[in-house]
Amino acid sequence: MVHGATQSNSKTLPQYVAALSAAGGAFAAGTLLGWTSPAEVKINQGAYDFHISKDAFSWIGSAMTLGAACVCIPIGILINLIGRKMAMLLLVIPFTIGWCMLIWAQNVIMMYIARFLLGISGGAFCVAAPMYTGEIAQKEIRGTLGSFFQLMITAGILFVYAIGAGLDVFWISLVCGLIPLVFGAIFVFMPESPTYLIIKNKDEDAIKSIQWLRGKDYEYKAEVEELRETQEKIKENQVSWMVGLSRPVTRKALFVSLGLMFFQQLCGINAVIFYSAKIFEDANTGIDANLSTIVVGIMQFIATFLSTIVVDKLGRRLLLLTSAIIMALSLISMGVYFYMQDQDEQSVANLGWLPVVSLCVFIVLFSIGFGPVPWLMMGEVFAADIKGVAGSIAGTTNWTLAFIVTKTFVNLTDSIGKGQTFWLFASIIIVGVFFVYFVVPETKGKSLNEIQAELEGKKPNNTTPATPNGAV
Repeated sequence: MVHGATQSNSKTLPQYVAALSAAGGAFAAGTLLGWTSPAEVKINQGAYDFHISKDAFSWIGSAMTLGAACVCIPIGILINLIGRKMAMLLLVIPFTIGWCMLIWAQNVIMMYIARFLLGISGGAFCVAAPMYTGEIAQKEIRGTLGSFFQLMITAGILFVYAIGAGLDVFWISLVCGLIPLVFGAIFVFMPESPTYLIIKNKDEDAIKSIQWLRGKDYEYKAEVEELRETQEKIKENQVSWMVGLSRPVTRKALFVSLGLMFFQQLCGINAVIFYSAKIFEDANTGIDANLSTIVVGIMQFIATFLSTIVVDKLGRRLLLLTSAIIMALSLISMGVYFYMQDQDEQSVANLGWLPVVSLCVFIVLFSIGFGPVPWLMMGEVFAADIKGVAGSIAGTTNWTLAFIVTKTFVNLTDSIGKGQTFWLFASIIIVGVFFVYFVVPETKGKSLNEIQAELEGKKPNNTTPATPNGAV
């Protein structure tokens, strides 16, 4: 799967449209991530007819990540059986059921199940959408299109923050429940991935898909032939997924991808997003917590948008390194504030701005680097024959870590203190700086086969298509 040749008559606008449509599922997933922040305050004020304890709400918040972790491997199998497009369209069903259960929940158990179902849908999109986007995009714009996923997640978070300031939990959930239906109505008109169609020997459909994506005047023969050759090599060297995962190049790609997912989650981003309103409230800024989170959401969206513009210009490594260093400094300063507050609340009476600024900087820099880049690179570093399974493993790892962080955040702050918790996150992301510097390769401007060749240790200028088992 390489889109190596640049054609002057190739159109890019249809590729942007298809990538944005696929990222509509990410927008829906963003509403899941952001829902707990405005909902927590309202639930504490009696939004439901039954009592929800602090511990129960932590399970409600983290059940979404648990559902996402459980679905990543099954969706990796499903997208290879029925296609990327159909799999994503089918996710509208659990999305809709989950929101309906949350809207009309009669007890805490229904809320657990609802959030778990919603997590299944959101987590599945985290595997399917980046793969779909990576397969429809030409290499010159693949980084930008791949960043749309994180951009739309931040847009979803901002959206739910904004409506949460003026609506109660019922209407917040109802509005969010309509978003997957809108996604389905739009995405049904998008083409299937040409790579998948070639795999299924639907060459005519693959040509139609490429012409939809590149324009009717695009000379598609070279790209179709390249896709066929890659698929033939896969068939000639067909191996089980266990053997595929044991290849040295796959192990290296897994190490890179899983490492990025580890540091993405263990920096504490989901805990910060899930409980941002509570963090602002605890900071005693005097600013309405909902307004503060809206400002953060706007900054997050703008930063992620900037990342989509520069990721194919500055490269992945530079964005990751810059992001990690400044995120660590922000977490350290946030930790200093809350540590001082725990020691003597009066000592920080005039420093209410510090956690707000630190949190804003942290989320902005996350959105520029460690937010979009790990998901983008997940679609770049794996060979075509193992991408579904390996991508699913990476997604499962990501959401499992997200579950651990969101479920234990409150427990950590209660046991060791808020300041010490943020310092723990900071120390982890500092280790991430060294990981990126010494381990993560630069994939900017390289075809997917060139990336495989580099992971195998071949010279960067070696563009001979790599076979699945590593032999060229």
